[in-house]
Amino acid sequence: MLTSLFAGGFSTAHGMTIEERQALDLSEYTVTDPDASYFEVEARIELLQETDNPILMQQAARLESGPSCKQILAIPPLSDQIRIPGFYPSPEEWRFASRPLFQFEDTVSNLAGAYVASDDIYYAECLVSFLDHWAREDGLMDFYYVSSHPQAWFATESMIFAAAMAYSIARPRVENMQEEKERIDDWLNRLAHQHADIPGRPGNSCCNNHFYRRALYGTMVGILTEDQELFHFGISSIYSALSDLTEEGAFRLEMKRGRRASHYQNYALLYLITNMQIISRQGYDIFDLEINGRTIHDAVDFAMDIFEDPAALGDLAPREQYTGFFNDDQYFAWMEIYQSRFNDPRIAEFIKPMRPIFNRSAGGYTTLYFMEPDAQDQEIIEQEPEEIEETRVFSD
Repeated sequence: MLTSLFAGGFSTAHGMTIEERQALDLSEYTVTDPDASYFEVEARIELLQETDNPILMQQAARLESGPSCKQILAIPPLSDQIRIPGFYPSPEEWRFASRPLFQFEDTVSNLAGAYVASDDIYYAECLVSFLDHWAREDGLMDFYYVSSHPQAWFATESMIFAAAMAYSIARPRVENMQEEKERIDDWLNRLAHQHADIPGRPGNSCCNNHFYRRALYGTMVGILTEDQELFHFGISSIYSALSDLTEEGAFRLEMKRGRRASHYQNYALLYLITNMQIISRQGYDIFDLEINGRTIHDAVDFAMDIFEDPAALGDLAPREQYTGFFNDDQYFAWMEIYQSRFNDPRIAEFIKPMRPIFNRSAGGYTTLYFMEPDAQDQEIIEQEPEEIEETRVFSD
């Protein structure tokens, strides 16, 4: 079992500062397989071609006749400066400004999904061509950032890991296009370093769920480009998050969100579990990592406890919790990954009405990629949910 080894002998019970993260000795972690995606792609393609599970068959059928590459390559790269207004003061302006960003995430995730569903190299090659188009234009490199207006910095986080995760599915299977792949590797690496060099606000975006989001691209790009610095940056988020856990399994920094504490406990898990899956594919038992007597399983258990009964929050946050995120399956993509490793009965029941689950950036078509065929054989159609409050706003 991996244990916490802090350089200098210090330990922490309230998350880690940037300096403490940088002092971690993570030399035991090295990139072992730059072609390893976040799931076994060939094995999953083979399973999907043979399965008789209706959920998987239906989702694969919807994806296998994928988009036109010619139309996708007509999407202009975002090479000019990206500016995004804050959601709460300007929700309509925020939605309008975010459309091209979401289009990018949907495009890369859809192409990766179409490839896995169809086993047609056309979609993998199209994904490489699309990303190369952006790489040649240095897309996403120019985003507006000051500490009081971080929205463009927040928004581009997910674009980077959406691109990297989708690319990890396609790159090893595209045997030609070497120049294009080299340009993409260089672009993603420069983009990740530039973005991660912004430390964020102390006690907040430096170290909370925003850091976990940045760590996700750090790990994936670090693996793709064999960059140990980025790989360690990504891994350090797991150490930091586990050191932030209370005895109950709550992330202290996420409990600061008051009536959205439940949402942000879950939101943190979305990126941490996905990151741990990527790390594990390099051969490390990261899901067993224990710090101060707690593991990621404590955080998962606490999330399920407060979903069932907000009273489990105790004095950590108000019991009148915002619950709109329960109506949006994207926030529970981590559960498919977790269930593929650990059979949690509560999660098994919780995600039944969510399937098939899709997150445009953090994992893509996670039900298609991770669900065991015997886990569920029919979609559960519930009544039309109440209107979902927009919560994917990347605010501090």
